[in-house]
Amino acid sequence: MILGMGVPELLLILVVVLLIFGPKNLPKLGKSLGKTVKNVREGMEEGDDEEGSKDEPKKVAASDESEDVEVIPDEDDEDIDESAAPAGGAKFCSKCGTKNAADAAFCKKCGAKLD
Repeated sequence: MILGMGVPELLLILVVVLLIFGPKNLPKLGKSLGKTVKNVREGMEEGDDEEGSKDEPKKVAASDESEDVEVIPDEDDEDIDESAAPAGGAKFCSKCGTKNAADAAFCKKCGAKLD
């Protein structure tokens, strides 16, 4: 029994759905219903994860107050002046980021016009 309904009730509902939507649209209906259920479940799990992660940083922050943290500089951390020309006079495509020759008018990967 599903939701307090027996086999005859479920068969009656199936026949009514078949008459309303037709046999050609039932696979589409089932597919969209399945996707909806999947998205709802993922959303509920994501919400549970966010609630759990909200509590954790508070606990970690309280324990880290007395500890010293060593920061290691990385190549990505350097401040880059965007107005400066790229090294070697190369031009970078604003669409795909590909490095092109300095005298190129168009990107060699995506064909976009270079500034």
